[in-house]
Amino acid sequence: MQMPLSYSIRQAESHEFDQFLVYVNDLLSDNGRDGLGYFQPLSRSESRFPSERAAGFRTGLEVPFSQAGWRRLWVLRNANEKIIGHIDLRAHAERFAEHRCLLGMGVDRDHRNLGLGTRLIEHGEEWVKANASLEWIDLQVLSSNEKAIRLYEKCGFVRTGETPEMFRIDGQSFSYTAMTKLVG
Repeated sequence: MQMPLSYSIRQAESHEFDQFLVYVNDLLSDNGRDGLGYFQPLSRSESRFPSERAAGFRTGLEVPFSQAGWRRLWVLRNANEKIIGHIDLRAHAERFAEHRCLLGMGVDRDHRNLGLGTRLIEHGEEWVKANASLEWIDLQVLSSNEKAIRLYEKCGFVRTGETPEMFRIDGQSFSYTAMTKLVG
């Protein structure tokens, strides 16, 4: 499916981070909501971007790609410039994993099932391919998030393992699935 022409994907800069936080907190408000399931390891009552993670995320946007702790963020905007999706890539914390990065992403509730998630992943892959030192994209996803897993598999990611009962959230156990894709 083609992304409609009224949408654009652009790299976000740190000065746009507050606008991104408004979007991501709205996105996270759906986490654990009736009928939607959990898609982040956060309790229903705490489904907001934690302030300590937000600070680290913002800082990572300023770190040069060649240094540990880098992070890059692209936002998907509609014709009215509203953020309706995002993808971020970041360095692994482990030493000697500079050839790999971690993926995070989301799409606004009113814009799902339009092929936008696929387009965001393709955009991230294009950036990885343009950076010769990167070869792999890794991710972790709650195993119960079957829609996300299907999207990742459709985009060529393979499951590398599952940690059973990784999280206990709101009285429920959640397993964590690891996935990866060679893109370099």
